[in-house]
Amino acid sequence: MAKTPAGTPHDPRGAERFNEARAASTVARAQPDLEAGVAAIRATVKLLKPVPGVYRMLDARGDVLYVGKARSLKARVANYTQIAQLSGRLQRMVSQTRSMEIITTNSEAEALLLEAQLIKRFRPPFNVLLRDDKSFPFILLRSDHAFPRIHKHRGARRAKGNYYGPFASAGSVNTTLNALQKLFLLRSCTDSFYDRRDRPCLLYQIKRCSAPCVGRISQEDYGALVAQAKDFLAGKSSRVQADLERQMAEAAENLQFETAAMLRDRLRAATFIQGSQAINAQGLGDADIFALAAKGGIMGVQAFFIRGGQNWGHRAFFPRHTAEVEEAQVLASVMLQFYEEVPPPPTVLVDRDLPERELIEAALSEVAGRKVRLSVPERGDRRRLMAQAQRNATEALERRLAETGTKAKLGRELAEFLELDAPPQRIEVYDNSHIQGTKAVGAMVVAGPEGFEKSQYRKFNIREAQSNDDFAMMREVMARRFRAWADEDSVRVERSRDTDAPEGSLDDARDERGKSHDTILPDLILIDGGKGQLSSVMRVLEDIGIADEIAVIGIAKGPHHGREGREVFHFPDGREKMLPVNSPLLFHLQNLRDEVHRYVIGAHRAKRSKAITASPLDEIPGIGPARKRALLLHFGTASKVRAAALEDLQRAPGVSATVARKVYDFYHAGG
Repeated sequence: MAKTPAGTPHDPRGAERFNEARAASTVARAQPDLEAGVAAIRATVKLLKPVPGVYRMLDARGDVLYVGKARSLKARVANYTQIAQLSGRLQRMVSQTRSMEIITTNSEAEALLLEAQLIKRFRPPFNVLLRDDKSFPFILLRSDHAFPRIHKHRGARRAKGNYYGPFASAGSVNTTLNALQKLFLLRSCTDSFYDRRDRPCLLYQIKRCSAPCVGRISQEDYGALVAQAKDFLAGKSSRVQADLERQMAEAAENLQFETAAMLRDRLRAATFIQGSQAINAQGLGDADIFALAAKGGIMGVQAFFIRGGQNWGHRAFFPRHTAEVEEAQVLASVMLQFYEEVPPPPTVLVDRDLPERELIEAALSEVAGRKVRLSVPERGDRRRLMAQAQRNATEALERRLAETGTKAKLGRELAEFLELDAPPQRIEVYDNSHIQGTKAVGAMVVAGPEGFEKSQYRKFNIREAQSNDDFAMMREVMARRFRAWADEDSVRVERSRDTDAPEGSLDDARDERGKSHDTILPDLILIDGGKGQLSSVMRVLEDIGIADEIAVIGIAKGPHHGREGREVFHFPDGREKMLPVNSPLLFHLQNLRDEVHRYVIGAHRAKRSKAITASPLDEIPGIGPARKRALLLHFGTASKVRAAALEDLQRAPGVSATVARKVYDFYHAGG
């Protein structure tokens, strides 16, 4: 078996730890075919050995259908050839499988971790997916400065310092961070802002910073505040409160009433943090609590984050692709994908026994670099905390079901109003923004059954449409949006004529699952505009040949502008419809229109802001920021650079003769 470096999405040592190979490549038709799937799997089994690793099921196009791990790859993959013993879900997966990719690992625990990483990377349709696009926020107390900064942090933990979290939301982080600033007076400004200060900023005036930037506090005293902050965030809040109470009493005895009042305010901030976070988790230390609820074919997982005996928030997850999967397996999959991004605490409490609990403990311990223990609490305070998590999981799931029912009803009403055969699963909404034709931007937002799909939003810098022609701008946006689909459709037609062309050979821009957003047709297009914009869109769709495949509607202000709701909906055949003022469907469509309006205006403002700071020197090829700065510092303005002679350009500091010649030739192309 040929070996190639595989690695993992986040592990730089992957090339040393894993070996990957394409174990079989079976060209077959893309339609579901159990015999073809079993044949591809059997061809793979012949090449496998009884070693731990991860396998990927691929369809005819090469997209990942499923990611699994195994203690023995040969035995585990061979099970998929026993069709009678597979569930309906796995039979459907096998019927679409045409090839497999194999990664061998050193242990089953490594395979379990790699499986979670690859699931988050490829998002296969037959795996349980933790659908949570946002990273979790942390509080970072940096250690790379003489006066450390405290601030909110998301993303990779590359900066040196102490990370405290995760917090359930940005709101909970901001609330805690504001109170911590009042409590410890630590700076939150960036290093560049800190270095430029010659007087205290407003945070010092409102007693949320000790102003180390201008020497209002010594490095030793600031270090004492940092040490107190670390103790407090590590759960030693009682020690910090005792110190503050002692200092306040001493200041009062010495008649230092202003100091005593400041210490009193800091003590109140400490009490506020504890009061807003405490849920009777004394003695628990650092721990996470997971509870699962299931109802109506939907599963919800509630997670509580306890750090230092304090509750740092809770989050509800609603994993996808859970049909025909046991609840304990769903909970285990959610936890592993969650800890792919967040470091696990020493204790993880769950509300049920998990399959392969010892293996999960070993995998999480490897991630954390210390022992991690999973347990099901049965009595005492931990059991009461688990009961609270279970109650929250049930309530969150009931709210989710209510929202889903409401959205499903709106989908049915939308289909009836627009005369569609079924509720639309993908809605694309379009709008343009410009000022008298300048800095024109188009935008597309996407909505599905569960709400807005923000990862699929698109912006279009309008280039071809001239002047103040909204109709031409809309034509350009639509042409560019569906150009990729038209190109792929032509390739599909050519491929159907050429029986020797392999399936899945199309090379296009694809998302994380291998399918380009531009090659997905929406069920409904909603245009922010009237008859003119609608006719422009229909002309483009007719030219491409998909006008009959997509429902298109225009929404425009009616006779009574404003929020009274008198919008008029324009149909391609010239008909117009209106909805009652208090109709929930009208509010839903207005929400779609307002979202694209918000998005396109934001893009337009960003483009204008960028243009304000632009310089004519940016247009000169080969002139970077450093050389542009050198020219402006020497000549003062871009117009003087343009008027300068070649000899003057060569005398500018930091500008070589070659660069001077480039600048001169750019402005004097005619000689």
